[in-house]
Amino acid sequence: IFSDVFNGTVTFLPLEENSEGKYQIKKCNIYQIQLTHIKDEEWSVSVVALFPEDWFSDGIAYPKLAWLGNELLSKLAKWSVEQKPSEFKSTLSLISVAKYSKVYQDLKEKYKEMVKVWPEVTNPEKFVYEDVAIATYLLILWEEERKEKGLTKKQSFVDLGCGNGLLVHILNNEGHSGRGIDVRRRKIWDMYGPETHLEESTIMPGDNHLFPDTDWLIGNHSDELTPWIPVIAARSSYSCCYFVLPCCFFDFHGKYNRRQSKKTQYREYLDFVAQVGFVCGFQVEEDCLRIPSTKRVSLIGRNRTYPPTEGALIDKQITQFINSRQTCAMVTWDRRVGFNHVVQSDGVCQGAGSERCDSEAETDGTVWMPGFQPRGRVEQVRNCASLPRDFVDDVVLSVANLLLNAAPQKSCSDTHGGNVDTWNRGESLSLKEVAEHLNKETLKRLKSEYGGLQTLLKNNHQVFEVLNGRVHIRDWRKEKPSRTTKPEVKRRLSDEAFKTRLCWFFIHHPDGCSLPSESCPYAHGTEELRQSQIIKKKKHL
Repeated sequence: IFSDVFNGTVTFLPLEENSEGKYQIKKCNIYQIQLTHIKDEEWSVSVVALFPEDWFSDGIAYPKLAWLGNELLSKLAKWSVEQKPSEFKSTLSLISVAKYSKVYQDLKEKYKEMVKVWPEVTNPEKFVYEDVAIATYLLILWEEERKEKGLTKKQSFVDLGCGNGLLVHILNNEGHSGRGIDVRRRKIWDMYGPETHLEESTIMPGDNHLFPDTDWLIGNHSDELTPWIPVIAARSSYSCCYFVLPCCFFDFHGKYNRRQSKKTQYREYLDFVAQVGFVCGFQVEEDCLRIPSTKRVSLIGRNRTYPPTEGALIDKQITQFINSRQTCAMVTWDRRVGFNHVVQSDGVCQGAGSERCDSEAETDGTVWMPGFQPRGRVEQVRNCASLPRDFVDDVVLSVANLLLNAAPQKSCSDTHGGNVDTWNRGESLSLKEVAEHLNKETLKRLKSEYGGLQTLLKNNHQVFEVLNGRVHIRDWRKEKPSRTTKPEVKRRLSDEAFKTRLCWFFIHHPDGCSLPSESCPYAHGTEELRQSQIIKKKKHL
């Protein structure tokens, strides 16, 4: 990008990397934004393409010229004159942007191979580059802190709710001693090696989970632990600092409930987490990170508002604030003397002896909020994959029969040979119409799963096709051959899965399968079944 401020132009030169790793200018897509002074307070902004007749657009990296001219220009004109103040701080306001850009490019190059070997089901590019960006930010923030305080030793850290552990891995590699703790081990942890310190453990906010020898606590999308991290930092030691990147909205005791309508929910939640930091005696700073996420505002507590001698007073203030956030029950709690009394409207929980109240407590006086619910060690699968097979088969058969019987059978010309085709394709129905024909118990069970009925039908793609909210019986004669549409890896998986499952249509459809046995990817009878090559490989490994 070449910026000529004096002449009011910005020129964009797209660079593309060739097979030898060298960059070349894509000349046909060079364009320029021009700002022209007309008279007095009147200005014009325009977009000029050098070679409009050769312009290439893929809809991703290269937009259409019409978009540049119609959409971008109008937005630039609007942004240039509006006075609307932003809800958030400017990006990277607490560190050097130039230094950030250099370190980020270095780390991105260093850890880019992680994208290729990512074993998790999550998007590797998003998570790898996001963690690289967060690591970059922390490394520069910590470097500047060492200069300000005259420190030579690199800061130590604990990442609470570390997830995939990549942030811990990068910080460890860059010379910072520290560890990550998460309630659930991830597959990728085994790839890092012994130098990356990760622990599978449940964090219960209390006296047993303090970190007096740690310089910084990190909460990167730490969910239910997010509001607790300033508290843990304040009670760990006077010198302990924290960095949190709030994502999901949690209060001390569960989901965060909105209390204001004039702010966005995100802004209101950030203000709440900042308020926790202030109550804990921190000078809370806010900054926006450069990460591929809509939730990119970080809150940092690195300086205290009180002298060390007032620690007991701040501690009492923290306890009062935590108690004030209780909504479902009136709880009085003193971390030094333990659980005093609980009054609850349903009368279920009546005192310290109640199993419901102190079931999570390790010992009296150690847990700061009885009833705090950490996430479970086993991630709950709610994509219909854990539903009993018999239940799924019954729903599939019911919906298929509904579609097949929804209208009189139609005959139509076979596009392959001009013959009359009497194979019943059924009718298409909306998801709402399908749901109306299922019994209440079935619907209730499906609603407890993410996606519900639609997810179950999409999971059974052998039988159904769900397009624009309508359900169709899948006609396999219309499916394109995988060799022309799928990349090599997916083609290989398709070949390995060939004839490893029974054909639903061969067994259940009144007209049988629409494809001959040799063309159908599914087995027409048990005699055609093959053992899955994928299962064989797993057994071998």
